[in-house]
Amino acid sequence: MRTTRVLLLILMVCLVPPVWGQAPAPPARGGRTDRPITLDVVVTDKSGNPVSGLQQSDFTVLDDKQAQTILAFRAVDETSKGPPLQVIFLLDAVNPSYRAVSNARQQLEKFLRQGDGPLPVPMSLVLLTDKTTRAQGSVTRDRAALLDSVHASETGLRDIGRAAGFYGGAERMQLSLRTLEDFTLFEEKQPGRKLLIWLSSGWPLLSGPNVQMSEKDLQITFHHIVAISTEMREAHVTLYSIDPLGMDDAGGFRTFYYQSFLKGVVSPNKVENGNLGLQVIATQSGGRVLNSSNDVAALIAGCLLDTKAYYSLAFEAADADHPDEYHDLQVKIDKPGLAARTRTGYYAQRREVVKN
Repeated sequence: MRTTRVLLLILMVCLVPPVWGQAPAPPARGGRTDRPITLDVVVTDKSGNPVSGLQQSDFTVLDDKQAQTILAFRAVDETSKGPPLQVIFLLDAVNPSYRAVSNARQQLEKFLRQGDGPLPVPMSLVLLTDKTTRAQGSVTRDRAALLDSVHASETGLRDIGRAAGFYGGAERMQLSLRTLEDFTLFEEKQPGRKLLIWLSSGWPLLSGPNVQMSEKDLQITFHHIVAISTEMREAHVTLYSIDPLGMDDAGGFRTFYYQSFLKGVVSPNKVENGNLGLQVIATQSGGRVLNSSNDVAALIAGCLLDTKAYYSLAFEAADADHPDEYHDLQVKIDKPGLAARTRTGYYAQRREVVKN
């Protein structure tokens, strides 16, 4: 019973006013969905390199395995002028050990020192601690300025507190989720695509045979899953999870346990807390989960490949039979050896009947 009460408290606190801006209105449930579903799609070859130059006819969008008409199509690469694009690095000092956090900072500095001249796209740094979430500096293409921001973050990283056991895990999960949602709600007001690179071994999944959830807990958690999924899609935020522990975490339970929760949640009675894990949300957003490598700087560079070429596709949202109806998404490429990575699903709503 105590566990159930803690879980309910976590999710209630996650809905408090965000630190990034004003408190959002609750997501509409069962309202009309007039906007089309827009997907940012990265296409890669067998070596994982981004592929440019594809045409609309090369793409097939499947909504619950049904082919959809593509209403809008745009190919974006380094030679074209597309919508604004930004990369945000988040140094997580809440969930990993101090050594892992320090390594993340050092590896981010290493990545930034590997190039010369201006950064390829605007970048910024966010620092998450137990006491605050704050931007370090501003969005910039000045490599030296961002390096200064990373170096200055070292002082803030020393301010790490830890609560023990399940309650400590619950607090870290709550703070991490609230930070992600607040960030997404803020970025929804900003134009363009955003890549959020979260440097962390992940936050507690709080799932298992001894974790019980009441019916009310399940409803609240499901509502939260729907809200985060919808907000990230509409804000064009793609999440990347990079584990700064490297080989020290290779083969560890948390490097693969998240895979048990990747399937889209279709109803409250299918909910588990693991459905709100960092790696789960990253995968479902079309991002990547990278771990078990000591060369974190190279993993960061691999994420940045997604800025070199991508495609924007839009199709009409499905007319749902009930509020928050989950729809599986797939994008197929009509060329051998190529794979597409994008959001794995979305939540459709019932359309209102307009009466004359």
